[in-house]
Amino acid sequence: MTVETIDTLVVGAGQAGIALSEHLGLNAVPHLILEKNRIAESWRTGRWDGLMTNGPVWHDRFPNLEFNGDHPDQFVSKDRVAEYISEYADMVAAPVRTGVEVFEAVPLPDRAGFRVETSAGVIEDAGLTQLHSYHYRYPDQLPDGAVMIVGAGSSGAQIADELNREGRKVFLSVGPHDRPPRRYRGRDFVWWLGVLGLWDLAAQKPGTEHVTISVSGAYGGRTMDFRRLAQEGVTLLGRTESYAEGVLSVANDLQQNIAGGDANYLGMLDAADAYAARMGLDLPEEPEAREMWPDPACLTKPVRAVDLAAEGISTVLWATGYRQDFSWLKVDAFDDTGAPLHQRGVSVEPGVYFLGLPWQSRRGSTFLWGVWHDAKLVDAQIAIQRAYQQYDGEAAIVRPAAE
Repeated sequence: MTVETIDTLVVGAGQAGIALSEHLGLNAVPHLILEKNRIAESWRTGRWDGLMTNGPVWHDRFPNLEFNGDHPDQFVSKDRVAEYISEYADMVAAPVRTGVEVFEAVPLPDRAGFRVETSAGVIEDAGLTQLHSYHYRYPDQLPDGAVMIVGAGSSGAQIADELNREGRKVFLSVGPHDRPPRRYRGRDFVWWLGVLGLWDLAAQKPGTEHVTISVSGAYGGRTMDFRRLAQEGVTLLGRTESYAEGVLSVANDLQQNIAGGDANYLGMLDAADAYAARMGLDLPEEPEAREMWPDPACLTKPVRAVDLAAEGISTVLWATGYRQDFSWLKVDAFDDTGAPLHQRGVSVEPGVYFLGLPWQSRRGSTFLWGVWHDAKLVDAQIAIQRAYQQYDGEAAIVRPAAE
């Protein structure tokens, strides 16, 4: 059997894989990208149809290519992002091989490197309809009836807003979250995070990362205000705790979670005001931004249990984020929870690197521009190690002067 060899193998042709390919190519590192579907597949089919970017395209992009044809302050669709990543892959001549799934990577027993088992295939999940936000596309995809959404980060909150606008009865389970203003004093919040240095916050201690943020670029970009959603018809709940005999139990923490989001929102306004005053910026003041919607009944008298049948709930949509699965990578490079052990993407296992992890090096690591910079660092580490491995010689022997 013929065995193909390659210097560096990249698994996945999303934004992380394409960003790394650019850096590897600039350093003449032979590499191959394996993608089980299409380039940027998660953007194409792993998001709902109405998804818009959370940041304007002047900010959320790779440094070397603009979103041609789109206004810099525009929020673009998921399909436009997928198109952009494909354009970038073409621009950097990324060596992508689609339709190939990686099942297992095992270290070679007698030399450096790995044996990677690949193939192609599809897994489909087929009652009460339950699906992850990854599989949600559009409202009519769901059976008739009310919808319970578990998770109120950007995905959960935006889907709740979309379904509510389509006339669905929606229940939204809200956990702890950050809730920044979409815009303040004429600037998008991504700008404020930039000038305040908050995008570059160093990676936190493993296990303490707080990545739940509720922000939206849909409908022209609006601050995600849960009180507003409730006034428009969405029923807010605390964190989902358990389910038994058709009843969902809800934690008594909704008021606490909403208050935490408010504190984050107001803290952002305070920091922006202080910065504007310190720097003498001529930006219009916006006192109305501190006015809150009235508390809805579901907040003043929190619901503690939901009978799914009695409420006509036919769908539970889990907007609970994504679980990393590195079971195919057979190395001792993970902690007890399965999380990678790494320093800014450099694994404790020689020859293994990670990219696209939350808080990989900074707060912005999971954004388009952030992963590009992380890819540059990973590429540099690959180049350094290759230089060491290519050394072929002996260190000089320094003899004592007396000889």
